[in-house]
Amino acid sequence: MTAPTSVSELTTAVLAGSYGPDPASLPVISAFWLHHTTQLPGADVTYRNYYVLLRVGEVFGACAFEAGELEPAYCADTSGRTIADLLTSDDALPVRIAALDAYLAAVAPHHLAPEAEEVVLPAGAPDVRARARDAAVAGLLDVAEGTKVALIGVVNPLVDAITARGGVCLPCDFNLDRTASGLEVSRDMQAVVDAADAVVATGMTLSNGSFDTLLSSCREQAKPLAIYAQTGSAVARAFLGAGVTALSAEPFPFSQFSARPTSLYRYLPRKVL
Repeated sequence: MTAPTSVSELTTAVLAGSYGPDPASLPVISAFWLHHTTQLPGADVTYRNYYVLLRVGEVFGACAFEAGELEPAYCADTSGRTIADLLTSDDALPVRIAALDAYLAAVAPHHLAPEAEEVVLPAGAPDVRARARDAAVAGLLDVAEGTKVALIGVVNPLVDAITARGGVCLPCDFNLDRTASGLEVSRDMQAVVDAADAVVATGMTLSNGSFDTLLSSCREQAKPLAIYAQTGSAVARAFLGAGVTALSAEPFPFSQFSARPTSLYRYLPRKVL
């Protein structure tokens, strides 16, 4: 099977049955709308996060979204619809990404993937677990001294993890002006990618529609691209070896929703095509 070059191409292939069972045969059991805020100790930034979650069998498809993009009422009419229905609907993009993620995770759950390395995050307070998670993400790419790393979607502990490895972090985010360490945050993703030696990006690039552009740029410039994903982790996995070099996949329930040990799954670097 030819690797996809875009999310729309992947969706078409899923609808055609190229990845497994007919998505018209898989109903959504439960639909969730989640909003939570986090401010880590010593930080001035309050993270405000919104998530769509769709349950199919034993797994959850997940997609973050921006405030006001989707209302909780969407849940009322989503349970019972099929994945095929959602993928071909005019529902908001985050719903369609969550549906695609649910399908791909149901067909091949991360915890059963032979190529995935399980990383168990320790029990503890949110900052302890966040540091462990972001250290695992930073380890996806070799960061030599002076390596310029574009960080698309700022998480402050990840900025620190890149810097601690000797990298020069080039942060980009639509919602922040500066990192906790004082780095200026760009809003121009293309400029940051062009200036970097390697790229680390959040799964939010799937929910805001910038993933295809990012993927194409990294392929054209032969730059390593690592994705750290709660959003669309199984979607991003479909592009491993086809523009995505490595992946940290964190399926629901996410680390911030528990104080007990939870797992993420690392897919380590493959050759960029």
